[in-house]
Order: sequence, then structure tokens, then C-alpha cells
Amino acid sequence: MKLQSLWLVTSMLFGLFCACSTVTSAEPPGFVPLFDGKTLNGWVQRGGKAKYRVDNGAIVGSSVPNTPNSFLCTEKEYADFILELEFMVDPELNSGIQFRSQFVPEGKSVESAGKTIKGGPGGRVYGYQAEIDPSPRSYTGGVYDEGRRGWLQDLKDNEAARKAFKPGEWNHYRIECRGDSIKTFVNGVPAADLKDSVNPRGFIALQVHGVGKREEPLSVRWRNIKIQELPSQP
Repeated sequence: MKLQSLWLVTSMLFGLFCACSTVTSAEPPGFVPLFDGKTLNGWVQRGGKAKYRVDNGAIVGSSVPNTPNSFLCTEKEYADFILELEFMVDPELNSGIQFRSQFVPEGKSVESAGKTIKGGPGGRVYGYQAEIDPSPRSYTGGVYDEGRRGWLQDLKDNEAARKAFKPGEWNHYRIECRGDSIKTFVNGVPAADLKDSVNPRGFIALQVHGVGKREEPLSVRWRNIKIQELPSQP
């Protein structure tokens, strides 16, 4: 009887351990992947002609000379959400993550936030961008309005956020959009925190910044890209 009871208790504890392990390793509730780790299904390139490919479970964007900023954009648009991903960038390449962004086709123009935005060769992506900046300035986590108003919130007064970025390593990004509230976090450290309601929804995009005439390709990588859509704010 004692051996039988011991076996029963051991089996129950093992089952509980397995269940806990499954819960711990599962995707957080409500999050869905934006990238399947194998293909670029669900994404479309706009703007410049940088090269995007999949390598070892990551999206790799590589610069091409004499082309403007390039963007790999989600086909779907999002309004209120939490976006999380990991990235690693060449120390000489600027990059960013567009969110709630829009696109002007080549030869067209639109008026937005008091600006005329024209679609040049390949069209023009514009809208919110969570900066990836490996330069000494270290503005990774700041929010820039690509193609329109410029900086909405840099990090010159946020030393903790400027120090959060890890050069040459994988870094974690979190972007939260709730109504007019926009917040960013780099490796868990609060970065930008602002209110802006110009664009309540739009696509998400991965930027490879133009490098002018530079021939040697520079690369940025993104992986574990996932999003949790939130109920719209009143």
C-alpha cells in the first residue's frame, strides 16, 4: 500500500510539473505571431529596394546602395495593440519599427498633419516609428514621425533608456498603443511615453535605412515578432 501511494503521489507531482512547464513556455494570452519564422507571408515591401530574407528564424534586412528607406510592411492594419519583438542591428545602420503607418503610392500625394506627403519612386511610407539607433546618440526607443513631422519624443532626457540598448546583441522591444497613448520599452526599460492621435491605426513595418552610395551591405535582424490586439479605447 505504501509503495502504491508513493507511486500515485509521484505521478501526480510529475503531471503537475508538466502542466506548469507547458503554461510557462506557451505564448502569453492574446499574443499571435506576425512572422512564422520561415517565410515572409503576410508582409509586403514598400519604398526602397533593400533586400529582405529569412535566415535561421529571423527576418534579415540588408542595405542596398543608392536607394531610399525601405520597409517590409504587414498586409494587415492595427489600431490598439501591444507589439513585442527582438532585434539585432549592425552598429553602422539606422533602422526602426513603423506602427500605425500609412503608404502613398508613387506619383500620388496626401495631406496629413499639415504636411503634403508625396509618393516618390517606390512610394512613400509615413507615420510613427520606434527608433533603432546604434549610434553614440543612442535614441533606440524614441518615437519618430517618418516622412512627416520628425521627432515626437527623443531620448535626450532619458538616460536610463539610452543605456538600455545592448550593441551587438539581441534586444527586446515592446510598443504599446492605446488610443492616443504611445509607449515604448527597450529591454524592459521605459523609453518613450507620449500622447498623439494623428494616426489611430495603420500597418507595422521593419525599416532598413538608406545608406547612400555605400556598397558594403549592412544588416538588421528581427525575430519573435508577436502582437496582442487590444479593445479600442473610448
